[in-house]
Amino acid sequence: MSDIIKLLPDSVANQIAAGEVIQRPASAVKELLENAIDAGASKIDIILKDAGKTLIQVIDNGCGMSETDARMSFERHATSKINKADDLFAIRTMGFRGEALASIAAIAQVEMKSRRHEVEYGTFIKVEGSTFVSQEICSCDPGTSFAVKNLFFNVPARRNFLKAPPAEMRHILDEFHRVSLIHPEIGFTLIHNEKELFHLYGGSMKQRVVALFGNLYNERLLPVHQKSENLSVEGFIGKAEYARKTRGEQYFFVNKRFIKHHYLHHAVENAFQELLPRDSFPTYFLHIMIDPSEIDINIHPTKTEVNFQDTKLVYAVIHAAVKKSLGQHNLSPQIDFESTSDHGIDFGDISRTGRPVQPPSIGLNPDYNPFSNPGPTKQQWSPQPQAPKIQTENWRIFHENVNFDNIERETILPEKTALKGIQSAHSKFLQIQSTFIMSSVKSGLMLIDQHLAHWRILFEKYLKQLENRKLGSQQELFPQTIQLNASDADLLAELHEDLHMLGFNIESLGLRTFVVNGSPEGFGDRNATEMIEHVLEMYKTNSSDLQIDKKQNLARSLAANLAIRYGQQLSEQEMSSLIDQLFACQIVDVAPDGRKILNVLTTNDLFTLIKQ
Repeated sequence: MSDIIKLLPDSVANQIAAGEVIQRPASAVKELLENAIDAGASKIDIILKDAGKTLIQVIDNGCGMSETDARMSFERHATSKINKADDLFAIRTMGFRGEALASIAAIAQVEMKSRRHEVEYGTFIKVEGSTFVSQEICSCDPGTSFAVKNLFFNVPARRNFLKAPPAEMRHILDEFHRVSLIHPEIGFTLIHNEKELFHLYGGSMKQRVVALFGNLYNERLLPVHQKSENLSVEGFIGKAEYARKTRGEQYFFVNKRFIKHHYLHHAVENAFQELLPRDSFPTYFLHIMIDPSEIDINIHPTKTEVNFQDTKLVYAVIHAAVKKSLGQHNLSPQIDFESTSDHGIDFGDISRTGRPVQPPSIGLNPDYNPFSNPGPTKQQWSPQPQAPKIQTENWRIFHENVNFDNIERETILPEKTALKGIQSAHSKFLQIQSTFIMSSVKSGLMLIDQHLAHWRILFEKYLKQLENRKLGSQQELFPQTIQLNASDADLLAELHEDLHMLGFNIESLGLRTFVVNGSPEGFGDRNATEMIEHVLEMYKTNSSDLQIDKKQNLARSLAANLAIRYGQQLSEQEMSSLIDQLFACQIVDVAPDGRKILNVLTTNDLFTLIKQ
């Protein structure tokens, strides 16, 4: 019997490593930026074409490499940062792994030029798919230039799985923000398809935040500073009144590395408790500095998690730091008790000194008879206008025929139904806890979730509107301006046409600023800018969690944010209209996210509940 275990060829092994390290163009950008920073660069230029699919070029003015170092940099497990195993627990640099360049070269055509400052010439190396093509002397500027062309050219299956350029560009922008934020002393330039997106100069962290996210942040940030024996926390948080409806501006760094940490995020959220508006997210840019021996960095290149030896201590320090900042920087009215100003009020006029005390007088009508004249009637609340009833016949048929024990998740047709069900479209409705609508049916009681029902109604309405390209819009009396970060601005530009079909009239005023001139019909007095932020946030969440069509994702996101909320009281007319519209939908019983909209408690169920 022959042996079956064999060593993989280097080309195959490198492609496997590349799959772990380089998942998309943003991964390559991140690795090259970190290498440039570790080289001591004070200026880094990033040039992209087709969101990195065609070209990723990173140019730095760092220390550069010798001929030997330039050649060795493409070998697996080659690094300048680690000499022994213990060094893994004292890492303070970025690109320490020694896998990135070998992985990038395995799945792309790479050209590298590098020159040390003290020599007059540099080295030019060309590698294609792990195959070394050439190395020669060249004339170039001090530092290093990497040009990564045609990513995944030799792994077409991987290339086909890349998303559209706008989506891949958002991932690159995310990595660009993470790296450039924590290195404000370095100048960065980002050019995409010959268009300059960012030109950042070296400065303070606050200047960097403002340069990345807009001038409005200049007055929205509060400094954070907290130092303990084992760690310190520095950075900024956003004022509560400026909290956004998207969670984009939330950054944790540990020893200048971006991390994600849900437990520490809770520390910030908890510190903002009772200060944030509903459905808003706190903004923070926090840098945790701690002895490297106190943390365990996940060695995997694409991960952003770390483990702390004492996570509760880190939680407590962050929570205290944010609380302290919120308390110290004018978030609550302050009274100066030492002030002698009377603010123009003559207190002598209202003093009671020397003035007799007079009891209040009460006017009486001796002829009033409460039994001879009825009092004023209680003012009745005027219900909202009833929405037009749609296909009430469907509702009647459903009442009479639907089998709730075996309801199908598709269009309910009379010939498919099997059960005698609900009394009448004119039956009384009862709202429970401003959340559920209850109606009596022949078999018991039907309960409908009002939010999920309205979500289903609006989802099908907006989806039909997008498919038919039918526009329904109302002009904003006062156009609203919205400023977004680069990633969200790019997403809004991508969704602009579809949002227009839904009734949003949005005009671009620059790279990251938009004005909302119109909103969908029935939008009411809702804040259009907040709604757009909500929709963008939910759209991003759905895109990462679910593989769904763009139009469905957009319709689902907008409908979820405009649907009736839990806790909203409804008149009987509104409940009746809502149910009529629900039973006119193609799918009646399931919300867009799969949750059940309605349920029936049979008479047997009710008897069982009573007897318990």
